[in-house]
Amino acid sequence: MPEETNSTLVQQLPQDEVQSDSLTVTEPESGVNFIGHLEEIRSRLIKTTIALVIVTAMCATYADFLVNEILIGPLKRSSESLVLQNLVPYGQVSLYLQVVFFAAFIISFPFIAWQIWQFVAPGLHEHERKASRFSILFISLCFFSGIAFGYFVFLPISLQFFAGFGTTLIKNNISVQDYVSFFIGTLLTAGLVFELPFISYILSKIGLLTPAFMRFYRKHAIVFLLIVAAVVTPSTDLVTQLIIGLPMILLYELSILISAQVNRNNNALKS
Repeated sequence: MPEETNSTLVQQLPQDEVQSDSLTVTEPESGVNFIGHLEEIRSRLIKTTIALVIVTAMCATYADFLVNEILIGPLKRSSESLVLQNLVPYGQVSLYLQVVFFAAFIISFPFIAWQIWQFVAPGLHEHERKASRFSILFISLCFFSGIAFGYFVFLPISLQFFAGFGTTLIKNNISVQDYVSFFIGTLLTAGLVFELPFISYILSKIGLLTPAFMRFYRKHAIVFLLIVAAVVTPSTDLVTQLIIGLPMILLYELSILISAQVNRNNNALKS
């Protein structure tokens, strides 16, 4: 019996050594993979920073145009009673920097989205990469559509309402910093809201959203979106509220169509 026990232990030794060797191999490999991910993130951040610096320098050469026409243009076209004023010594310097950086971010948005996609893509399956081939174009179109809607629709309506509201005994002298914050916040919010179709695509792709669910709650969603439009629209005019609310309802309907198409593709892959 002791001889059999010793032989059994001898036979188990190589297996234990192999297991220990495999552990010593996998641990460095996981460390290398982690370091590789960090290097990839670092590379993408450097490329994004370089792109932003280049585009910012280009926008800086048109700083006066961006401030006088793009930033202040909607205010001048809305009403002459709205007057901007600078309240701090460095106010105009801060104004120019914010406008230039914001313009550079909007112009560079497709490249930034592309860098994020390049980092995520290696972890996807081949069919997922093919299905998401036009994701960057789709994301950019949604974002720029939201920026355009905020600039050409929502911003003028809001400024016209603010200019005509209240008593004429009070002058509407607006702090330039408050106006810039309102301008940037409006455009960014509109850009993010118009990403709703892409968000529905992602949620449908991972199985968290179905077209049946969205159709079932369509009436609830329409009422909710109209309430949101009434809250964010400064005017009490029904037509103005519909101008803000209808695009959001159309985005919801488009999201249903996108979710249905993704659901069909997922079912086709499973079958």
